[in-house]
Amino acid sequence: MKLAVSALLFGSAAAFNAPTMVFKAGGKGKPKAVKKASVTSPSADAWANAGPSEALPFASAPATLDGTMLGDSGFDPLGFSTIEVGPWFLGPDAAKDFPTGLKWYREAELIHGRISQLAWVGFWAPGLFGTLPGNEATGLDAYSYTNPLDALAHVPGQALLQIFLFMSFLEFRRIRIIQEEGANYMPGDLRIGQGEGRWNPLGFKYTPEQYEEKRLQELNHCRVAMVAVFGLWCQCLASGVDVATQLGSSFQFPDYYDKAGYFIPQGI
Repeated sequence: MKLAVSALLFGSAAAFNAPTMVFKAGGKGKPKAVKKASVTSPSADAWANAGPSEALPFASAPATLDGTMLGDSGFDPLGFSTIEVGPWFLGPDAAKDFPTGLKWYREAELIHGRISQLAWVGFWAPGLFGTLPGNEATGLDAYSYTNPLDALAHVPGQALLQIFLFMSFLEFRRIRIIQEEGANYMPGDLRIGQGEGRWNPLGFKYTPEQYEEKRLQELNHCRVAMVAVFGLWCQCLASGVDVATQLGSSFQFPDYYDKAGYFIPQGI
């Protein structure tokens, strides 16, 4: 026990580094104290120059969120934007030729948000429009589960493999676009929509102002979808039924509502 206490005290003393000073000999032989230059991290500098947050009026936003990026409302309570990150598949020198920092966080935000929007549709569609038919090979009820969490455990492995391969194709295509465009890459750009050399099946022709507005709308939808899908997942996990069934039952009167005398106090 004494040994353990001694080790703790020694570790605490070793962890404390008092400010050090370097002494240089002056012209008359007297030592001259020179303070060492303090080295701060980019994260510390960003918080030292923090400003008011539009999203959280009671909090502050790091200097990395200066409002110049589309959709920036100063929401970063954990300080992710103060940590420099970049494409993991391009190595440590990615910052020289590829988007890093806040742009790379925006890339992750858009990709996760788009997936969440598709997931939101997946939570609602089976209960509203029905499911796909099964067969003898996969099982007649293989696709009959309207709760996505139950469906994930009963869908045949071949179907999950198709989804995985399609997602892998999109991911490798995204990586190739980033490698081709380098520092000029726009976060979330999959070369879909208006513009020369892009796949534009709906024939979008927005003005620059309208295009920026659509980009902001997509970003807001992505953020809402990420929160919504988390709520849908928790609700389906807790109730064991699909979202449409839960919502439908909330508009029905309970059985006891039609019972005569239910609202009359007993004994009268």
